[in-house]
Amino acid sequence: MALSLTLSLSLSLSSCGEYQKALKSHDANYKFEFAKRAFEQKKYVQSYTLLRDVVTQLKGSDKAEESMYLLGLSYFENKEYPDAAEFFKAYYNRYPKGKYTELARYYAGYAYYLDSPEPQLDQSQTLKAIEELQAFLDFFPRSDKVALAQNAIFELQDKLTLKELQNAQLYYNLGTYMGNNYESAIITAKNAIKDYPYSKYKEELEMLVLKARYQEAALSVDERKAERFRDVIDEYYSFINNYPDSPKRAEADNILKIAQKHVKD
Repeated sequence: MALSLTLSLSLSLSSCGEYQKALKSHDANYKFEFAKRAFEQKKYVQSYTLLRDVVTQLKGSDKAEESMYLLGLSYFENKEYPDAAEFFKAYYNRYPKGKYTELARYYAGYAYYLDSPEPQLDQSQTLKAIEELQAFLDFFPRSDKVALAQNAIFELQDKLTLKELQNAQLYYNLGTYMGNNYESAIITAKNAIKDYPYSKYKEELEMLVLKARYQEAALSVDERKAERFRDVIDEYYSFINNYPDSPKRAEADNILKIAQKHVKD
């Protein structure tokens, strides 16, 4: 046991010493080869630290493309996704027809996808991910990663739609507090439906529009009630035409019955 522990410690110290030697070396090729070995051993911090030192020095050499791509991949595997995306983008901008361009474009988008936050937070990374993944699909429509990219885009779009649904619901919940928030709910929901027509949240958005229309009508002055309730009825038929078997059908039907009482033939 003691011998095994001593041997293990010796190998660890030896590896650390070799890494320090590589760090201090002025030989770009030596650093590059050490970085490749470190990557293979899943020592990604060592890999990208060395590669950042040599990627400029290797520019124009037969190792230039691989060193920059491996730099991005090292950050990616270490789950440092924003840095990974930036180096993948740097790669495909420098080598638009390079050996790793297809993968670099894919991983740039996928890194942003993995870094995309929860819907209630700022969605800048989500928008970047969609932009990069869509560009990948445009450049490489026959890639074996097309399905992965498309599914990631759909998921990201659903996240953006959910954020808008939450915003619209917030307006709805505010009601008439400091103004007509029902109209804001309608505008927000309809814009989301327009921007993301295939989202899994479309039914919820359309139901929210119907409910907000109803609340607007119910709170209207008498001379505008009939007109507003006609809008409610139009919204109802639009909803049930799209979702005849909706679990919200009973609620929608009840809204229709009330609306019809306020509309004269």
